[in-house]
Amino acid sequence: MQSASGRAPTSLGACFPPENRLPHGVVLAVPPSALPRTVNINFPQIKRKQGRPASLAVRKLQGEEPLPRPALGTGGYTPADLPPPVPAELSASPAASLRLRVPGDMAGGHRLLLENARQVVLVCARGERFLTRDALRSLEVLEGASLVVGTDGFIKAIGPADAIQKQFSEETFEERIDCSGKCILPGLVDAHTHPVWAGERVHEFAMKLAGATYMDIHQAGGGINFTVERTRQASEEELYSSFQQRLGCMMRAGTTLVECKSGYGLNLETELKMLRVIERARQELDIGISATYCGAHSVPKGKTASEAADDIIKNHLPRLKELGRNGEIHVDNIDVFCEKDVFDLDSTRRILQSGKDIGLQINFHGDELHPMKAAELGVELGAQAISHLEEVSDEGIAAMASARCSAVLLPTTAYMLRLKQPRARKMLDEGVIVALGSDFNPNAYCFSMPMVMHLACVNMRMSMPEALAAATINAAYALGKSHTQGSLEVGKQGDLIIINSPRWEHLIYQFGGHHELIDYVIAKGKVIYKK
Repeated sequence: MQSASGRAPTSLGACFPPENRLPHGVVLAVPPSALPRTVNINFPQIKRKQGRPASLAVRKLQGEEPLPRPALGTGGYTPADLPPPVPAELSASPAASLRLRVPGDMAGGHRLLLENARQVVLVCARGERFLTRDALRSLEVLEGASLVVGTDGFIKAIGPADAIQKQFSEETFEERIDCSGKCILPGLVDAHTHPVWAGERVHEFAMKLAGATYMDIHQAGGGINFTVERTRQASEEELYSSFQQRLGCMMRAGTTLVECKSGYGLNLETELKMLRVIERARQELDIGISATYCGAHSVPKGKTASEAADDIIKNHLPRLKELGRNGEIHVDNIDVFCEKDVFDLDSTRRILQSGKDIGLQINFHGDELHPMKAAELGVELGAQAISHLEEVSDEGIAAMASARCSAVLLPTTAYMLRLKQPRARKMLDEGVIVALGSDFNPNAYCFSMPMVMHLACVNMRMSMPEALAAATINAAYALGKSHTQGSLEVGKQGDLIIINSPRWEHLIYQFGGHHELIDYVIAKGKVIYKK
């Protein structure tokens, strides 16, 4: 059977055996809070419009025990990890929709109804925390579908437009958007940025064009050191103003969750100033933020790497722990620039382990300019993610695949610095969880995740489904947030974008065209950008 777009309908059958599937046309409406142990289930008979497949699974994403960790070499879970099989009488039923109601939770109005989309790109639909290997070849896409976001900002239902219309016909919405002829996708996730700084470095771009390397500029006092001086001199308000503008540019390009690093202070005073700026944005702005302490971005002048590591371990991290305990600053990750003539393996290990000991996720720069065996170190320490990896070893790739350590690849950096590209194809073929980031910083000035995906496809030989997964569910996994963000599933946050195109691939295909394509950016069901 062909879908309304002329393509074979996408279903979960490609990844899971019949006994673990829900019937075609299923619509699930579930409260965002934790489901109770028992619920009443009704199975209304609603006629399903031909050619509009929809298959979703109930998720208990809030307040209950977490799903088991994904199995290797799959789209995140094996059938044994999934909910019990659908009863035989349900599988045989012609019911076109299934709705779970918990008394009181679904009553009243909702925040947002997106109606009649040509395509809704779920990315995944069985609660996978990441996608690898075969699961990346064909993402979950619904044709002719609608989506409901509740007043709490979480997705309540996704399914065929006629079924959603009938089930929610008596309910009210703060906003309705007609998506006819358009596509709905998850909000993009930028897994690696350096967006808080003062002082531009356009002059260094001219130097690089003339043949200077990154380390040439760094050793001459430019690069990170140049930005450190300007950032130390800037006021907190100046840093916040420029940071807010940059986040706005990212948001208008479709990003709804972004990792934000400190790292242009290097001393405790300025690192804390940067983290306060990030914390203020996290509290005041609608875009989602994952905060990273990167005090080991470079070795401060007058210190050795070992002395800088001692300062971080004895002074910086205890202060971060204290501020976190008091609720003044929330930090998610710890980062180190593990590189020749910067932080060696021993100093990197000491800093990352100390950060892990105070509850920070390890998410660091590794194997960028020289082969350092940083990937092997990251696996040893239990890192959530490692970035760059242009010079990663075969052994490091295999270790990362086995450990479910995400590889955050940055095609803009390799492009702008004229480095060799990361070996994305080998990583994907070996089952590494590949994510993407913009690496936005004064040295790689790019806000746009659609352009990052395009470069990943052209320069790193990724397919468009692989690139989209890497910029959504896998990027969210790299930040430890794929249980709530990175895909469009019932129970997850209503973070999404609407593009004015009948096929989602145009977001990647139209290089630099995202400003014309993106009609809406929505975070937790709230429109935060409208063209």
